[in-house]
Amino acid sequence: MQAYTILGIFALIVIASLLAAPRRVTVASFYGGQTGTGAQPALWTLVLSQVTTWIFARSLMNAAILGYYYGIAGVLAYTAYYGSFLTGGFIVARLRASGARSVQDWLTDRFGNQGTACYNLVIALRLLSEVFANLLVVGLIFTAVLPEMSGYQDYAVIAVGLLALAYSAWGGLSAALRSDVVQMLVFLVVFGAAFICLVTSAFFDPMETLTATGVSGGYNGWVLLLVAFLQVFSYPVHDPVMMDRGFVSDPQTTRRSFLHAFWISALCIVAFGLFGIQAALEGAAYENQLLGTWAQMLPSWVFSALMVSLLVSALSTLDSALSSAARLVVEELGLARRTIASGRIAMLVFAMLGAALTLWGNQSLFDAVAVSGTASMFLTPVLLVGLIGGRQIAAWAYLAAFAAAMLGAAAYFLRGNELVAMLLIEGHKYEQLLQICVMVLLVGFAAVLTGSSRKTAQSAR
Repeated sequence: MQAYTILGIFALIVIASLLAAPRRVTVASFYGGQTGTGAQPALWTLVLSQVTTWIFARSLMNAAILGYYYGIAGVLAYTAYYGSFLTGGFIVARLRASGARSVQDWLTDRFGNQGTACYNLVIALRLLSEVFANLLVVGLIFTAVLPEMSGYQDYAVIAVGLLALAYSAWGGLSAALRSDVVQMLVFLVVFGAAFICLVTSAFFDPMETLTATGVSGGYNGWVLLLVAFLQVFSYPVHDPVMMDRGFVSDPQTTRRSFLHAFWISALCIVAFGLFGIQAALEGAAYENQLLGTWAQMLPSWVFSALMVSLLVSALSTLDSALSSAARLVVEELGLARRTIASGRIAMLVFAMLGAALTLWGNQSLFDAVAVSGTASMFLTPVLLVGLIGGRQIAAWAYLAAFAAAMLGAAAYFLRGNELVAMLLIEGHKYEQLLQICVMVLLVGFAAVLTGSSRKTAQSAR
């Protein structure tokens, strides 16, 4: 009965999302997110859209898993990534002040097509990881709530993917923005009720929670916090969902939306992480990405609320990722004419590729964050020296920083390989990730500073 209640509520949310999608769609609203009257998205539309697409299912699960293993240190480490709203808002403001209409616009002016190509490769991988990871969580939820039908989880993944594709392909970015508002409001109500139940439980001790070290000790959580601090400047720039929303409203509205999105999303991530910490404190055994653990330790309605929260966040991120994929393929890469049909085809391709990765069998959630976050780190020296410092950077230096970041991402992904392992320190994977991040930044800054001049970068416009 519980499983069908969860699926029934989720079905109602999908119907509400379809109803929220705009009835009339234009090319401008499909790619730019304008309302039916051509107006820019309002402040709280942007805020709720930013939050719900960043506290997506993968992030919620990561926060809970890190809390389970590393206690409050793990939760804080993952929350630190949400400082991306502060760094991302700052970077967007500087880009707009320079006259750029997007990150690609700025990179093209400074480095030509090769600069944009490197960046677009990274964000294409990011978008694929978004589709893959959120569909993966859908499969895990289906297995947890209907274990007797676990053999059919692939069908659940495909069904949710098709539902997200349906209304995303209808309205593009405008549909994603409007449905995000509905989905975020539902998420806040449902998850809020579950959180209140947690903190009012007789088993919940605030001081014990805030000092918890998890089942594996807090050390590696603090190591991951250092990694987050190293990645947080470049991390938002390689996320096209955030960057797309940085250029659709006026500068003041955009700045306020980033600030509000930061504190709301950070609180949500910390709150969800507490469920993982509580599972460790109660001595629960780790089962099936914590979903099986929660099913055993939480009241039925609280477990149902958490599952609905995860499904809503997965759906919200899927539609936003697909709308950003359409914009990437059509507007940035120029691979097709700027029509609604071209955007829909791009969405279909990304949905199919993401689903294929999910069905392939990879179960690692945080690795996708670590790999894409490391790949984005070539942007840190480039933006600090070029955008903030106003120096001209040679193309070879940009490419050297990019190569270092890609090699670093590959090294983390292939850390089990014997040859790669010889180059890494012996230790936990997060210690190896910290080593890789430090090396990527050292090489990147060395190249960019060597290849930069005092002459202020000139716009090609």
